[in-house]
Amino acid sequence: MMQVVYARESPPEEITKSIFLAGPSPRDDSHLNWRVEALEILQRIGYDGVVFIPLPRDGNWSHSYDSQVIWESTYLHMADLIVFWIPRDLHALPAFTTNVEFGWWFSSGKATLGFPVHAPKMRYLEHHAKDECVSIFYTLEDTLQGVVQKLGDGSLRVGGQREVPLYIWKTNHFQAWHRAQVGAGNRLDGAKVVWTFRVGPQKNFVFFWAIHVDVYIANEDRHKTNEVVISRPDIATIVAYRPAPDVLDSQVVLIREFRSPATTDDGFIREVPGGSSWKPGENPFVTAAHELAEETGFSVEASRLRFVGARQVAGTLSAHKAHVFACEVTDEELESLRQQKGVAHGVVEDTERTYVEVHRLGDLIDSRSNAVDWSMLGMILTVLNQ
Repeated sequence: MMQVVYARESPPEEITKSIFLAGPSPRDDSHLNWRVEALEILQRIGYDGVVFIPLPRDGNWSHSYDSQVIWESTYLHMADLIVFWIPRDLHALPAFTTNVEFGWWFSSGKATLGFPVHAPKMRYLEHHAKDECVSIFYTLEDTLQGVVQKLGDGSLRVGGQREVPLYIWKTNHFQAWHRAQVGAGNRLDGAKVVWTFRVGPQKNFVFFWAIHVDVYIANEDRHKTNEVVISRPDIATIVAYRPAPDVLDSQVVLIREFRSPATTDDGFIREVPGGSSWKPGENPFVTAAHELAEETGFSVEASRLRFVGARQVAGTLSAHKAHVFACEVTDEELESLRQQKGVAHGVVEDTERTYVEVHRLGDLIDSRSNAVDWSMLGMILTVLNQ
């Protein structure tokens, strides 16, 4: 059953899916209240989630302006999708505030834009909507049909979980973080999305997200409210190596690649081959073997890899984990990899360009070197210690 939440009202404690109906609001009875028709359409097409309406149920605007702004901001953040229906009329429904709200939300990944084809002053909004792959419709019916279809069945969230919008809640990397917190006995009591980094042809894959969280820490009986959680999909990494009688003489296969965050002497990152997959449920062994071939040109069967373990890479910065695999290579394979020096590998479409390098372990752990970061040393030493 559809549940409508008006201004000054609170949403139910449990939410499966939610829509915020953003757009110009009538200021007197002679102005169009398009939300009445919107609710009729949603009811008719069988929408059974929450709808946020930024108007008082009784039409009484006696509450303060600031409290109205706070209410709108709170539930714009909570809503799974924001419908911007803009039947702009420069005299009755100018939608000046709506312009600002659309500017805040059009790049969030949860905005949908709709407006009548004759509505004035919409080219600028339409341009930016297209640039961010925002769905655009030209009738209220089509707009709401599109939104309901995009929401699908939704997903049940309770309490503070409601503040994580569906498009992040459903990602594997959010669920992995949340499962870990619940498993530790903790509880998510609040969340506010700070930013997202979306990729793909239609920008429909949330690669990075950052959420300002309120976590109840059961073991300490307190709340932690001053941190953001950042995460991305887990990675599979492969330590390809040739052991030696003296472990410091062991040879390790690395890739050299320019990465923008690098602070190394030459501006390049050196790391073991690795990466993540967009395919849900892909076997990590398959991902690891694929990344090894993609970044080095060296192909092995997934069955040849040995799983070492999974840990966070930088636990105070990001929630994602590295699933580490080991692959012992032969002398002949090592020599073949050495011959790859200077040959570019990687995925051109992703602007990925990788070069194979073979390093002696003793040189990598030399305190005068910053060739690899601490996380790489940890992975390599763990493999060579087994």
